[in-house]
Amino acid sequence: MKNAHENVTGAIGNTPLVKLHTVASGIKANIWCKLEMLNPGGSIKDRIALQIINDAEKSGELRPGGTIVEATSGNTGAGLAMIAALRGYKSVFVLPDKQSEEKRATLRAWGAQVVVTPTNVEADDPRSYYNVSRRIADETPNSYYANQYHNQSNPKAHYQMTGPELWDQTEGKIDVLVCGIGTGGTITGIGKYLKEQNPDIKIIGVDPVGSIYYDYFQTGAMTEPYSYVLEGIGEDFLPSTMDFTYVDNVVRVHDKECFQMTRRLTREEGLFGGGSCGAAVAGAIKWARRNDKEGLNIVVILPDSGARYMSKIYNDAWMNDRGYMDKMTGLGTVSDVLTGIGVRETITIPEGTPATQAIGLLKMHGISQMPVVRDDKVIGIIHEKHMLEIALSQRGATQTAGDLADHNYCTVTPDTEITVLSDLLRKFRIALVFEESALKGVLTRIDIIDHIARIMGSNV
Repeated sequence: MKNAHENVTGAIGNTPLVKLHTVASGIKANIWCKLEMLNPGGSIKDRIALQIINDAEKSGELRPGGTIVEATSGNTGAGLAMIAALRGYKSVFVLPDKQSEEKRATLRAWGAQVVVTPTNVEADDPRSYYNVSRRIADETPNSYYANQYHNQSNPKAHYQMTGPELWDQTEGKIDVLVCGIGTGGTITGIGKYLKEQNPDIKIIGVDPVGSIYYDYFQTGAMTEPYSYVLEGIGEDFLPSTMDFTYVDNVVRVHDKECFQMTRRLTREEGLFGGGSCGAAVAGAIKWARRNDKEGLNIVVILPDSGARYMSKIYNDAWMNDRGYMDKMTGLGTVSDVLTGIGVRETITIPEGTPATQAIGLLKMHGISQMPVVRDDKVIGIIHEKHMLEIALSQRGATQTAGDLADHNYCTVTPDTEITVLSDLLRKFRIALVFEESALKGVLTRIDIIDHIARIMGSNV
C-alpha cells in the first residue's frame, strides 16, 4: 500500500512546497510556501509534539496514564492532544484569551481540558499562561510539563526532520528561509541544519509589532513588550529554544498587514492559512523587495490552517470593527521621514553621566528625551519625567543617566514602513533608528505628524 501509515503520527511531515504568484507580483525571486497546515493536526507543531512526547517517554518523564500539561497558543496543544489521544494520555492546555474559540474547541475535540488566562499580563505574572500551566503541572499527579519554550526537543524536531526535508525538497537550491518567530524552535532548528549544509543560506525571522524579538535582535536590549492581536508568533520574553546564532535578519510586521495578506493568500493563491501564514508571507515579500534577485529561491513556512480563524480573520464583521479591512495608505518609510527632517544631530549621553548634567544637556539641546549609551551601545533612554523626579527629590547628586534609563523605546531601520512606525509610537515615546547596528537618528510622534502633513500638503 502506498502512502499508508500504521497510525496518525506517520502522516506528520513531508508537506509540499507551492510557489506564490499573484501576491508576489513584481518580485523577481521565487517564493515557495511550505504548507504545514497539511500535517494531520493542522499545523507545524505536530512535528515538535511528536518529538517532545517520544523524548519524554524515552527518558521516563512521561509514564503510562500520565497527564500532559502545556502553555500554548493552540497549535502545539493540538499536536500534543492528538498524540495523547492516540497513546492514552490525558491532557490539559492553558491558552491566553486572545486565542480563537476554534482553537479551544479543537483541543476539546481531542478530549483535552482547556484553561483560559488573560493575555495582557506580564510573563512573570502568576495569571500568565506560562505560570498557570506550570502550577497545574506541579499540582497534578503523574503529570508531564511539555514546556515548549524551554524544551530542546522543540528545535531538535526541526533540526532532525524539517531541515533535512527542506534541503531534500529544494535539492539544496534554497537561498533564503523565512519564518515567524514564536518559541524560536522552528527557526533555530531549521536554521542550524541549513547553515550546516550551506552557510550562505539566509535565515530571516518575522516578528509582530509588540513582540520583543526584533528589538532584541537589533540592539541586544529587552524592550517593553505590549499586546498585539496576531496569534502564534512573537513573545514577551526570550525562550531558551530561541538561538539567534542562526538568524541573519528579523523583519517586523503589524496586525493589519498580516491579516490582509492572510486573506489574500486564500483568495488569490488558494492557500487557506492562519494569521501567522500571512505574517510570514508579508515578511518574506518585504525582505524580497529589499534584496530582490532573479532566480533566488525563498522558502516561507506557512504554519497552520485558516480553519481555526473563521470567527476572526475570515469574519468580515470582526475585521471591519477593528479597521483591518481599511486600505493601507502608502506613507513611505523611515528613510523618507529622515530626509524630510534633514540634518539633525543625534544626541546621546554616557551611562555614567551624573543626573544633574543630564538635566543640563536636555535643556541645552531643547529635547525631552535622550538615548543612554555604554561604549556606543544603547542601553535605554532618559526623558524629562525622570529629570522632574530628580529635581523634586534632590537625588541628582548620586544618580547617573544609567540609573535612570528605561526601555520605553522601539527600534526601527530606514526601510521600516511608516504604518509600522505609527503602530509602534502608539505605545512608545520614541523610535531609535539603527542602520547596520549604528544609531542613525531619534524620531518622535511629532516627526511622524510633520511627515504626514508634508505628504498631505504635497497632494493638495
